[in-house]
Amino acid sequence: MQADIEKFQEFYNVIITFFVTYSFQLMGALIILLLGLLISNRLARLVLTVCEKNNLDITLSKFLASCTKIIIIAIVAIICLGKIGISVTPLVAALGAASLGAGLAMQGLLSNYAAGLNIILTRPFVVGDTIHVQGVTGIVDEVRLAYTILTDEDEVCISIPNRHIAGEIIHNSKAFRVVETTMGIAYDSELSVVRDLLNKELTKMGVTENRQPVIGIDTFGDSGINIAIRFWVPTEKFHRLRMHTNEQLFNALKGAGIQMPYPQTEITILQNTNN
Repeated sequence: MQADIEKFQEFYNVIITFFVTYSFQLMGALIILLLGLLISNRLARLVLTVCEKNNLDITLSKFLASCTKIIIIAIVAIICLGKIGISVTPLVAALGAASLGAGLAMQGLLSNYAAGLNIILTRPFVVGDTIHVQGVTGIVDEVRLAYTILTDEDEVCISIPNRHIAGEIIHNSKAFRVVETTMGIAYDSELSVVRDLLNKELTKMGVTENRQPVIGIDTFGDSGINIAIRFWVPTEKFHRLRMHTNEQLFNALKGAGIQMPYPQTEITILQNTNN
């Protein structure tokens, strides 16, 4: 019992001696840390505000603001450690060795971060663009260092690791997607009348405000001419507008008396004259 009391007394004396010796240093380090956190938050918000005023991409703006905050916090941490008498050099060496081991163990994750940094700096697409990559199409909702988030018309969030985006072929159609449809008309139909009618209907629906539609002959079928129609609609309403527009075009042709031929098959019956 006496031995336990003596050990506790020694521990208590060490704690008291430490606080008496380094109390001012600890208070100074704590004040510096609090001020550093406050300054880092203020400067990060300032950087974000300046970037937004200059119409910089939101993803790049957030990245610059985060980098500013991290750099300031790292500098403040080094100052605080030096203030309480802790040498930073051995700590940096230990962190370097640990980082090397962690880097070998997390190559996939680090490659995602490297690819994310490349995407943010080169900006092959920005938030709000419609991209098609790795067989997936969606609107860019957010670009993070590790992955990119897409959303589609069904409100499904699609997370793609950035290493599967960087270096790949990316189709960026901005805010729109193209609708490609085909409608058959009879060979005796006036092509100019059909084209004008379809253009008029697309204009009435507001589709031509996105981009000028393309209408022309696609192929010559057995029963009629196949007219190809390409028009652009907002990605967030792609399927809904595609189906609605196809219905309106069909009704317009039908209402104008434009014949839409049915597939026809000619069958010849040969009779046996020997019987």
